[in-house]
Amino acid sequence: MTVHTPPAFGLHLVTLGVADLPRATTFYEAMGLSRRDRGSEGVSFFDAGGMALALFPRSALTADAGLPAEAALPPYGAPEVCGLSLAFNVGTEAAVEEVITLAQSLGAPLLKTPERAFWGGYTGYFADLDGHIWEVAHNPFWPLDDRGRPVLPD
Repeated sequence: MTVHTPPAFGLHLVTLGVADLPRATTFYEAMGLSRRDRGSEGVSFFDAGGMALALFPRSALTADAGLPAEAALPPYGAPEVCGLSLAFNVGTEAAVEEVITLAQSLGAPLLKTPERAFWGGYTGYFADLDGHIWEVAHNPFWPLDDRGRPVLPD
């Protein structure tokens, strides 16, 4: 009898729905992400350190997921909390400040000024130009490896 083993579950791609693809692409390039697969039309892909980040127009993302068109029109005047935030870990507290300052210089709203976190790290939050929430964190308990990826304890 053959036992079926399902594929290993992992996270390989995060897709963000955006209102203006060229504007969002410019923002993430200026934040330092390396754009890849430039031959794909209507979507922008970035190397995000071991996984990919995709930017896709909200209306196209909604249609691709089989949702009604009105689902693409949330009130994006301010960041919406949808139970999701993205995080970028850096090696020092100064780097947290640097990334937050860069995001603000590109028009990203500051959500939370960097400060000491209750768990012992140092974090700040901004929203990208489409309201997606980003945390920038220095976590002294998760050192970064030589590729800049956090090493989680066992």
